[in-house]
Amino acid sequence: MMMRTRIVMLAVAGTVLSTGAASPARGVPESPDDHRAARRTPVVEVFETTRESIVNISSTARFIRSVRSPLGFGLFDELFLFPTESTSLGSGFVIHKGGYIVTNAHVVARATEHTVTLHNGDEYAAELVASDVERDLAVIKIDPKPGQTLQPITWGRSDDLMIGETAIAIGNPVGLGHTVTTGIISALNRDVRFSDQVVYPDLIQTDASINPGNSGGPLLNIRGELIGINTAIRGDAQNIGFAIPVDQLREVLPEMLDIEKRYRVEVGMRVGGAAVACITRLREGSPAQKAGLKVGDVLVKVDDTPIHEAVDFHIAMLGRGPGDRIRLAARRGEDTRTVTLGLREIPRPDGAALAYQLYGMKVEPLDGGIARRLGISQNSGLLVTSVDRHSPADRSGVRPGDLLVQLGRLRVRDLDAAGLELEGVKPDEAKYIRVLRFSRHGDVYALERYIYARSR
Repeated sequence: MMMRTRIVMLAVAGTVLSTGAASPARGVPESPDDHRAARRTPVVEVFETTRESIVNISSTARFIRSVRSPLGFGLFDELFLFPTESTSLGSGFVIHKGGYIVTNAHVVARATEHTVTLHNGDEYAAELVASDVERDLAVIKIDPKPGQTLQPITWGRSDDLMIGETAIAIGNPVGLGHTVTTGIISALNRDVRFSDQVVYPDLIQTDASINPGNSGGPLLNIRGELIGINTAIRGDAQNIGFAIPVDQLREVLPEMLDIEKRYRVEVGMRVGGAAVACITRLREGSPAQKAGLKVGDVLVKVDDTPIHEAVDFHIAMLGRGPGDRIRLAARRGEDTRTVTLGLREIPRPDGAALAYQLYGMKVEPLDGGIARRLGISQNSGLLVTSVDRHSPADRSGVRPGDLLVQLGRLRVRDLDAAGLELEGVKPDEAKYIRVLRFSRHGDVYALERYIYARSR
């Protein structure tokens, strides 16, 4: 996309701007602090209270030579230079003090390395935890230094937004970190089409300036609460940008962070709700059921962390492992009780067996020698070694020698990750996949499509 830069200088003469503050008495000098206080706006306060929650993201891809996906399926089919580096910039925000950060899927989709820069300039390597390409959302994680305290962003809601209310975007446009722009909510429930196959529904439209590099950053209301995730702009217009409503993130995040799937620990309950964190389902014989919890109980605390809504519960459970004991405070009617859950280990599914059973393709971990020859890291994905004729994998265009790098919402680094994503797949169920194909001439093609499980 070609961009045209225009700089406009505005001069205002003879205009009095009212700040709401009383003017100093004539002849009484105004102190610098008083002068700053008179100019302090809600936008200033929003920036000062949220800047520590907002990060800049630099994602780097290393491949072989310049190529583009010939299929036209991808949302963001950038050209890459191989074996030189291709670096993209984006933004994100902290959702958990343990280092969990939300951004757009397209910010991290193509890259093998991610660097997060905090507001104070500290840089961290980040790993991709999960991504949802259909919603264009991703979670990455950094490991904070000992003593480093990360400030999670304050969650708002998007179901009560008003057209015309103030919107504030903070991010990393064209590499200019922690840039603040303001505007209004221009429209709601916009459907934005990226291709014949991909439409993002119910987006927030705003005229707060959003530029390349803002992707994944927060859209905030005047209270400094997260109301959206900046994701796209109209390239043929000015000041028409779009953000994913925070309620969509609230809906998909529990599945992206599901500790039963991610850490293989059994809790045995489902928790939902925006106003409260309510138990909606219990599994018979699970730790939650044995602890005496019931459907309808409202969770108010995990260990010492207050819980206000369902997403708080899922974030508070991050990093838990088999054998951990968790104290939960639950409200039932007028009474609040505290129970302790012992998390049990769930056996890991066989990723190789499931890939063949469901799709007719055999996969195995990437050999170190092959990885070096291709110029990629050994944990970049799974190597497809064979594909049955007329199998779902064959019909989807997967070929021996392809590198499987993503299944559904999860980045596939090993067989365990594949097994976690394929466990529970139903007959004829569609699953998003992404593979890289390396030609004998050194070209690399990215194939993105859906694969359907075998019928049974």
